[in-house]
Amino acid sequence: MSSAPPTPSTPPARRLPLAGVLRLGRPSEIWFKPALSVVAAIAPPAFTLLALGRLDLVMYAMAGSLCALYAHNRPYAARARVLVWVVLGMLGGVGVALVAASLTGSAAVLVTVGALLAAAQKVLCDATRVGPPGNVVLTFVSSASLFAPQTLAQVPGHLALAAATGAWAWLVCMAPALVRPHGPERRATAAALKAAAGYADTGGTGEGHARARAAGYAAVQAAWQSLLSTSAPSRTRRALERLVVRAEVALAAPTQAEAGRLRAWAGSLRGTGPVPEAGLPHAAADELLGVAAARPLWSRLGPLTPLAARTALGCALAGYASLALGIGRPYWALVTAASLYQANIALTWSRAVQRVVGNVVGVLVFLAVVPLAHLGPAALVLCCLAFSFGAEVLISRNYWLGSVCVTPMALLITEFAGYQEAGTLMTERVVDTVVGALVGFVAAVAVTNRRAGDRVERALAAADRAREHTARLLAEPDPEPMALESARRGLAVALSDLRATADAAAGEWWQRALPQERVVLAEQSGHRTLAATARRQGLLPDRDPATETEDARP
Repeated sequence: MSSAPPTPSTPPARRLPLAGVLRLGRPSEIWFKPALSVVAAIAPPAFTLLALGRLDLVMYAMAGSLCALYAHNRPYAARARVLVWVVLGMLGGVGVALVAASLTGSAAVLVTVGALLAAAQKVLCDATRVGPPGNVVLTFVSSASLFAPQTLAQVPGHLALAAATGAWAWLVCMAPALVRPHGPERRATAAALKAAAGYADTGGTGEGHARARAAGYAAVQAAWQSLLSTSAPSRTRRALERLVVRAEVALAAPTQAEAGRLRAWAGSLRGTGPVPEAGLPHAAADELLGVAAARPLWSRLGPLTPLAARTALGCALAGYASLALGIGRPYWALVTAASLYQANIALTWSRAVQRVVGNVVGVLVFLAVVPLAHLGPAALVLCCLAFSFGAEVLISRNYWLGSVCVTPMALLITEFAGYQEAGTLMTERVVDTVVGALVGFVAAVAVTNRRAGDRVERALAAADRAREHTARLLAEPDPEPMALESARRGLAVALSDLRATADAAAGEWWQRALPQERVVLAEQSGHRTLAATARRQGLLPDRDPATETEDARP
C-alpha cells in the first residue's frame, strides 16, 4: 500500500473553464440510429393525429415517441428490458404530472412537484446508467405535462396515448435486430479495440498515456457489460469476448501490442461479416470468458445525493423565479436547470454555458422557421420532425449545437394547440433559459459536495484491496484460474472507478485538496499488477519470475 504522505488539506482555488466549452467534437459513430429512430417513432402518431384533426394531443403522443432516443448502445436483449423501464418511467412521471395538474391550479405547487420529479429522474437515470439523453427528456415531458390544462377524466386517455406511442417506440428501436442482431456488441468491442490501440500508440509512457489508458479500460469495461448483458452465449459472442481479452492484454502491455492489428480487428467488426477469430495465447484462457465484476445498483445511489439535492433545489428555485417574472411557462426554466447538473461543478458550468448559447441561437432559428411552420398543420409537423432529426445529428458533437435544434422544436410543440405570437414565445424562452441557467448553477454551488474527497479515499482503499487480493493470488504456486481472472477483472474495475471518482472530485468546489499523488501511485501499482496477472495467465510472453513478482508490488 502506498506510503506517500497526504497532501495538505487547504482547499485549492478552482477556476471555471471557458476555453473549449463550445468546441465541436467528432460525431457519435451511431448518431444516425437515434436520429432515424425518433423520426420513425414520432411521424406515424403525429400524422395520424393530424388526419384526425387532433394535433392538440401531439404532446402526449410525443411523450412515448421520445423513448426511442434511449438504449441504442445496448444489445437487443438488454435494450428490450431497458426500453420497457424507460417507457414505464415516462408514464409514471407523466401520470404524476397530469394528476397534479388536474387537482391544483397553483403554479407554485406544480413547480414543486416538477422539481421533485426532476430530482428523482436524475438519480434513477444516473444510478441505472441508462445513457443519453438521460433524465432531460423525461423531465421535459413530465414538466410540460404539469402545465397542460387537464381534468381527472382526461388523464387515462392521455396516458393510454403515451403508452401506445411508447410501445411503438419500443418496436422501432428493436427492429434493427432483424438485420444485425449482434450490432451493439460488435460496436462496443470495436470501441474497446480502438481505445486499446490508442493506448498502445503511446507505448505506455508517451504524451497523454494516462488519459488514453483510462479511456481504454473504460471502453473495455463497457464492452464486457455489453457482452454479458446478452442472452445465452453464442459463437459470435465468444469470438467477441476473445477480442475484448485481446484489448485487455494490449492495455496491460502496450509495448508488446500491435496497434495496427487491433484497429484491423475493429474495422472488421463493421457490417455483418464474420467476427475475426483471435485465438488467445493460452488454451485455458477460453475458460475465463464471461467473468465480470459489477457494482450493485444500491452502491451507486449514495454518491448521487448531492446531485439529487442540487436538482430539486435548483429546479424549484428556477421555476419560482420564472413565476415571479410573470413567465407563463415556468417549466422551461425548470427543465433548463435540470439539464445542467453533471458529475461536478466544472462540468455543470460548461453545460450551463452550452445551454444558454444553444438556446439563444435556437430562438433565432425559430424566428427564421416560423413563416414556414405557419403554412399549415402538416408543415408544423414536418418542421418538428426535421428539428428532432437535426438535434440527434448534432448533439453528440457538442451539447450547444444540439440545443440549436431542440429549442425551435420545443417552441413549435407549444403551437400544436394553436399558433401563438412568435415574439412572446421567443422572449419567454430566452428569459427562462437565462433564469434557469443562472439560478440552477447558483444552487449547484450552494449545495456543496464535500463527500467527494471521502469517495476518493474509499476508491483508493478499494483499489488497494483489489490489488493486494490479486497479488496474494499471484503469490500462490497454482492459483485457481477463475479466481485469478475474477481478481484481475475486479482490479480493473476498481482502477477504472478510482480514475472516474478522482476526475469527478477534481471539478468540485469547497473541498479539501485531493490526494492526487496517492491516486497516481495506486494506479501505477495497480496496472503493474494487472500486467503481472495477465502474464501469469499466459496472455503475455513470459518474463523472469523475479520481475513478475516485482511488478505485482506497489
